[in-house]
Amino acid sequence: MKVNITETVLRDANQSLIATRMPFEDFEGILEKFDDAGYYSLECWGGATFDSCLRFLNEDPWERLRKIKSKVKKTKLQMLLRGQNLLGYKHYPDDVVRKFIQLSVDAGMDIIRVFDALNDYRNIKASVDEIIKQKAHAQGVIAYTLSPIHNLENYAKLGKELENMGVSSICVKDMAGIMGPKEAYDLIKTLKETVKLPIFLHTHSTTGLGPITYLKAVEAGCDGVDTAISSFSGGTSQPATETLNYSFKQMGFETGLNEKALKEINDFFKPVKDKYINSGLLDSFVLGTDTDALVYQVPGGMLSNLISQLKQQNAMNRLEEVLEETPRVRKDLGYPPLVTPMSQMVGTQAAANVLSGGRYKVVMKEVKAYIKGEYGKAPGEVDQELIKQVLGDEKPITCRPADLLEPTFEKTKAEIAGIAKTDEDIMSYILFPQVAEKFFKEREERAATKVSYTIVKV
Repeated sequence: MKVNITETVLRDANQSLIATRMPFEDFEGILEKFDDAGYYSLECWGGATFDSCLRFLNEDPWERLRKIKSKVKKTKLQMLLRGQNLLGYKHYPDDVVRKFIQLSVDAGMDIIRVFDALNDYRNIKASVDEIIKQKAHAQGVIAYTLSPIHNLENYAKLGKELENMGVSSICVKDMAGIMGPKEAYDLIKTLKETVKLPIFLHTHSTTGLGPITYLKAVEAGCDGVDTAISSFSGGTSQPATETLNYSFKQMGFETGLNEKALKEINDFFKPVKDKYINSGLLDSFVLGTDTDALVYQVPGGMLSNLISQLKQQNAMNRLEEVLEETPRVRKDLGYPPLVTPMSQMVGTQAAANVLSGGRYKVVMKEVKAYIKGEYGKAPGEVDQELIKQVLGDEKPITCRPADLLEPTFEKTKAEIAGIAKTDEDIMSYILFPQVAEKFFKEREERAATKVSYTIVKV
């Protein structure tokens, strides 16, 4: 049996360890080597990369994807998409969702892993349909979590729902690294008995469970796992590619990976990692093993962003309190899985509850929208008192949230005709208007400076 390996260093590994601050120039020199490594796919886009490119790195995310595709020709490129949320934090109308997928596939994307934070699959239906229409690989996600309402029967139903939707494969996404080896074995075995699709597993090393969880998952028939090259592995990132490759082969499984190429890739990223450690961007806290996550269920990206948020407010001494408040907020909200955007909502609300001096003294606007039903159906029961506080006499939404949204793309295209140059620019603007507008302006200034320099030089 072959175990397919997806490399995450260009997306989730650097998102989890350094809040997605790795510029293209830091990995450009090793891109072609990925094709020699024998990976099933290279996760390189989606998640927070799009926002980070525009906001922090002064890069056009679309151009970044094309540049990666120009050098990685044999290995499939993979991205993470938040269903109707795309890469933002709210629902977008279907025309925007479909246009985004068309543009992504045109720019070089092969596999689109699509999820809904609540496992409300009404919110990924349009995405999956368009991915299939664009002849790309639609990988449907089961967002994994532990709670009184999440069990094998529930997960089997979700797997069947995804299969009926027409996805090409299913990924069980364990954002917080809380899945243990027995849970992995039982869940993968159940899914393999329920559906006829390839099953992939994604986890993090946060709690130290990752490698043994992967081994038991593969024993149960798991078709592929996500790993990170060792210099960017461990902690809140994924388990190490080389270690898992060694282990799988020893157990009699094939991976198709080339150890020599893996060593070259890892040697390339070692000084890159050192640079981030020396600059302070890579905090030692996220490199360790934190078994408290088995209680708090805080995913890697959420943990690093939470630390950054508390540092900005000079409140790092309150981290423990915020982590303790997180599961309480989650219970109040009906046990949503802690994955973007729910992880940010729950984390920010937990921080507000601690720092404001009273629980729900301040209720975040996103949490209000969630309680109203604007993100979909909560997995469990939301606290009645909280509903009453937020909604009053207002009735919650029960339909698919996107059904209430008017088409936006063409309207926005007309509104910003003088600002955006391409459909990709329009999409960037729709997702992150202020950030994108600032980026466009600075891009114009850079282009003008370059032209001026060229004329003087000539």
